Amino acid sequence: MTTSQVDVAVIGAGPAGLMAAEVLAQGGARVTVYDAMPSAGRKFLMAGRGGLNLTHSEKLEEFLTRYGKASPQLAAAIEAFPPDALRAWSEGLGQPTFVGSSGRVFPEALKASPLLRAWLRRLDSMGVKFALRHRWTGWDEQGRLLFETPDGPRAAGAHATVLALGGASWPRLGSTGAWVEILRSKGITISPLRSANCGFVVAWSDVFRNRFEGHPLKGIELSFGEHSVRGEALITRAGIEGGAIYALSAVLREAIIKAGQARLHIALRPDLKIPDLAARLSAPRGKQSLSNWLRKAAHLSPVAIGLLQEAAIASGTSLSSLPTENLAALINAVPVRLTGIAPIARAISTAGGIAFDEVDADFMLRRLPGVFASGEMLDWEAPTGGYLLQASFATGVAAGKGVLRWLEMRMANSE
Repeated sequence: MTTSQVDVAVIGAGPAGLMAAEVLAQGGARVTVYDAMPSAGRKFLMAGRGGLNLTHSEKLEEFLTRYGKASPQLAAAIEAFPPDALRAWSEGLGQPTFVGSSGRVFPEALKASPLLRAWLRRLDSMGVKFALRHRWTGWDEQGRLLFETPDGPRAAGAHATVLALGGASWPRLGSTGAWVEILRSKGITISPLRSANCGFVVAWSDVFRNRFEGHPLKGIELSFGEHSVRGEALITRAGIEGGAIYALSAVLREAIIKAGQARLHIALRPDLKIPDLAARLSAPRGKQSLSNWLRKAAHLSPVAIGLLQEAAIASGTSLSSLPTENLAALINAVPVRLTGIAPIARAISTAGGIAFDEVDADFMLRRLPGVFASGEMLDWEAPTGGYLLQASFATGVAAGKGVLRWLEMRMANSE
């Protein structure tokens, strides 16, 4: 048997799965990509709806720290396929990239659709086959892959399999997390799937909720314990979300799981020290309304003033009764009590997944020889900023190369 006579199944047509398929096809394998959805890359397209953030331009040493405790397990894959390699790959598909002001990397087209179309054309030219509307349900007694299809159940044989089924966020796009029980039934340890890069629940008053739902808080600083981040947040009907919130979502989530709540502090004017704020607030108010005075003296937006009112009401006091120093301190440390975590179906990504102890250096499942895992199925999480896609692409490359090495070893042993 030669590599060109080997059939490899890739289950999941997202970034990790498609990248594994490309590597495998380059290595000479016959590849079929299976996916439950009617078309490939559904969640990838969603990720690019507001501008496809492929990766980040920061130094690799700092880049790897974004994966927290999973950094040691992901380092080899990302070092082998780093951000520069991902940018070169994108350019090879006719989609050159640029670095934004924040250091984030985007394709010049900003959208995911041109990149995905070019990618699928390349895969087609390499002989990669697609079996869509195929929902994987496990294995039969002969070790064949089982699928539910519009035409009924189907079994398919493969010499090796790459699982790239994603986590459980945005299940309507295909990542349902149904694979968890399939693999657990095989004795594989899986950390519970949890919301990551998500919003949080806040018990806003009806007045605040009805008036400020959908309003952004700009130029703020969020603090929780020793963690702080600057950015923006968005008031939602159920609570709060947005880029700055997502950056703290891991520590906030764990605090809520442990204690049932978390107290976040928001600095509305982080560039002003409290004495400077107090000096501004010492100006005579005259006949101005409190809101108008705060808008002019402290340059606060209506939603920021509403947030101050919420905090005052929660503490049983009123803003107008606060001494100047206390009001200045409140402006730069507004307490917001988070009482819950947004549902995983609405999270940007997923924490938890297959424990790294269950896979070898090539991401092959130790209990299931010939079965490899990649992407969000593995137990890692990262903030937004390009880190999610980078690790998905890189582990897809690593799993594809791992399959080729494993097949070569088997063929050598059979000679």
